[in-house]
Amino acid sequence: MSDKIEKVVLAYSGGLDTSVILKWLIETYNCEVITFSADIGQGEELDGIKKNAMKTGATKVYIDDLKDIFVKDYVFPAFRANAIYESQYLLGTSLARPLIAKRQIEIARIEGADTVSHGATGKGNDQVRFEISYFALNPDIKIVAPWREWDLNSRTALMEFAQKHGIHVPTTHAKPYSTDRNLLHISYEGGILEDPWNEAPEEIFTLTASPLEAPDKPEVVEITFNNGDPVAINERTLSPANLFSILNMMGGRHGIGRADIVENRFVGMKSRGVYETPGGTILRTAHIAMESITMDREVMHLRDSLIPKYAELVYYGFWFSPEMKLLQNMIDQTQKNVSGTVRLELYKGNCRVLGRKSDHSLYHEDFATFEDDSVYNQKDAEGFIRLNALRLRIQKMMNR
Repeated sequence: MSDKIEKVVLAYSGGLDTSVILKWLIETYNCEVITFSADIGQGEELDGIKKNAMKTGATKVYIDDLKDIFVKDYVFPAFRANAIYESQYLLGTSLARPLIAKRQIEIARIEGADTVSHGATGKGNDQVRFEISYFALNPDIKIVAPWREWDLNSRTALMEFAQKHGIHVPTTHAKPYSTDRNLLHISYEGGILEDPWNEAPEEIFTLTASPLEAPDKPEVVEITFNNGDPVAINERTLSPANLFSILNMMGGRHGIGRADIVENRFVGMKSRGVYETPGGTILRTAHIAMESITMDREVMHLRDSLIPKYAELVYYGFWFSPEMKLLQNMIDQTQKNVSGTVRLELYKGNCRVLGRKSDHSLYHEDFATFEDDSVYNQKDAEGFIRLNALRLRIQKMMNR
């Protein structure tokens, strides 16, 4: 394989890093650069992105609407698993990277490009997620990771480079945050947030109202599930992307889904991130409630034991690995009867379950009632308890 780089497909967000990278690739490698931007719910962040890319030197610009694919094929599978990393992070960035990488490799094939590039730093998780995905999909692809090569080793240096070359970027010295936004979440890193003692300033939040300023009247919402996936809100059937957009608006209005996390990166260091995941927080709460009446106890406990491993695989970038495929297939089997409706209350940062119902419910009032019943003989519990206590009794007798 030749070391000469002829044509690069760059994962381009239009932010500070990738805007500088576009110009840097052209200057450093004298190569053609095609930019690819995945529309996965960034909203106004995509405004003017084609114009800026072409002005900075891109020979071709791809902007693909992947919102429904992102939610249906990446977010929903993870939420069927109730995936959460280190008990707090709902994997908003982690789930987007394999989708972006997959489409990048497809564009490289279409355009005859020999190289792909990304804006992830040499300290973070995204470099691993992108590049493991690249290699899983095309073992022969060449990769340029500028943060591991150039001498622009700070965001201050990047802003100076951008100013020197007349590149328009949204980052300023006053707000030097690194953000990542999609339909599932928005994240914030850097700047004042690098000190984990500093409170995140209210001004950074984009998707959610402050719980203190949220409406004084709660809002009730019903979410309907079919085989583990949400399909309707308040009896209105919606596409995956539209459903998530509505949940984001509802949750955001009530200040739901903020998280301030110090997490363990795959490369070995701890990092602090602030996240807004309003729709995802509502959906996970509802899904757990739906499972509570439709899933067998032992199946649920076995699946729950695998959540840390599933989340770790997603976080570390192994979406296209054989072990991930195996886990997903098993988890999807657990969701066959996770169908029905959950009713929730949204109020000042909280999401509370009010009720749940399902045609596949394993909950029966006749069995659980404290009133007189004819299906359960309470005397049977005596032998059950004595058998389960047998090994403990033996142990105590042997210690006498």
